[in-house]
Amino acid sequence: MRAKRLTGSMAGVLVLALTSAGCGLSGGSGGGGATAGGCKVDQGNVGSGKLTGDVKGRITFQTTNLKKDFGSFFDGVIKEFEKAHPGATVKWIDDPGDNTFTTRTVADAQACTLPDVINLNSETATALTKAGYLLDLGVKDPDVAKPFVPAFWKSSTMADASGATVHTVLPWYTGGIVLTYNTDLLKKAGVDTSKSPSSVFGLFADYEKVAKAAKGAYYATMANPVWRIPADWDQMNIKTLSDDGKSAVFANDPRTVQWVAWMAKLYKEGAMPKDSLSSSNDPSTLYSQGKVAYGSTNPSFVRFVKQNSPSVYARTGVGQQPFDSLGHTTGAPQYISVAATSEHAPVALAFAEFLTDAENQTAWCKDPNVVVFPTTTASLDDPFFQNVTGNDPFSEARKLVAEQLKTATAHQTNLSPAVQNAIVAQVQLAMQGKKSAAQAVKAAQAKANELLKQAG
Repeated sequence: MRAKRLTGSMAGVLVLALTSAGCGLSGGSGGGGATAGGCKVDQGNVGSGKLTGDVKGRITFQTTNLKKDFGSFFDGVIKEFEKAHPGATVKWIDDPGDNTFTTRTVADAQACTLPDVINLNSETATALTKAGYLLDLGVKDPDVAKPFVPAFWKSSTMADASGATVHTVLPWYTGGIVLTYNTDLLKKAGVDTSKSPSSVFGLFADYEKVAKAAKGAYYATMANPVWRIPADWDQMNIKTLSDDGKSAVFANDPRTVQWVAWMAKLYKEGAMPKDSLSSSNDPSTLYSQGKVAYGSTNPSFVRFVKQNSPSVYARTGVGQQPFDSLGHTTGAPQYISVAATSEHAPVALAFAEFLTDAENQTAWCKDPNVVVFPTTTASLDDPFFQNVTGNDPFSEARKLVAEQLKTATAHQTNLSPAVQNAIVAQVQLAMQGKKSAAQAVKAAQAKANELLKQAG
């Protein structure tokens, strides 16, 4: 199972709030007044032309819930930057990343006081880009893309107020996707672990083997489809939403019905604990107890098992999560953006690029307290990721994800909690035998469209 992703529910809130305050950019590369998101800004921050100016002045850098565990690392990065640029000063603030994050971000944007350099997720960055509050990095530094994995950079785009695709974010750290499994349990079920399945349905077939062999003594995976929607559909390259995000289209693909039918079949045959259909629990506990054959797809899960159940860790294997029709994995990176409202944009841009360069990304990803992966080509080629010795599952996971990220893209489908829950509820009915797979998919799309229409 994949770690549950952030949804896009707050993106709509941000867009509405920001749009009501005025949005977009005005101005050019010459003199005169300019605005960004309704805020008066330096002319060089907007329009065409490379950003120029001395790297001097005081800026604010905001992260999300990193200071407690990584204070010394980022303090060091800031000191190195200030040493390289004697006229620059960086003040670091750390947002707790709680439920009021979006509200406070909206308030900062509307008050023209966004931090100069800010750590954002995709949803918030999307809304701020549309409203014109973020620097167009691709325009302001034509060389900004060079360090990053090409596929990751190409897909790390947002739409501005006109609908044009722009680069207002630098991809920073990201997670990964691996297949983790109990080798002993799969051996008992006759599942060949020497080669990972290439498709989601192939993985489902292995789940079925586990169910038939275990007969309730253990299980293949957890039942709640909330962990798999839309992650599985993304991997299968099933289009969940229309291009504009205003309508659901997943019922148009016949494989969606097949997927639901598989889920219903697996649940009926005992591949999943019956009491896990609506549970929010991931497989961590049951896997560590040897009661579930497949664990979480998050690489950090492997470390969790090592720390909490050494005996199960010794029997843990790591393989490739099926690429299926998509042909590669997707990531949900954290981003670094520069506020178009920054009074010292040259400093902010220079620091954002310094923070996300290969040297600093590699150094942070080597920190033993963090399980994240870099987005620069040089970092992924570092011996830390490539020169793996022995058969340690965590090391194998690290190398596997590093290889995946060389072709991964940043885009994943974002569903609001309401839309996701509406879809999940219909799939659960099918899994309980209360609806056919086709009926559930049709109803799920209708429910999703009702909610999307209400959201505008």
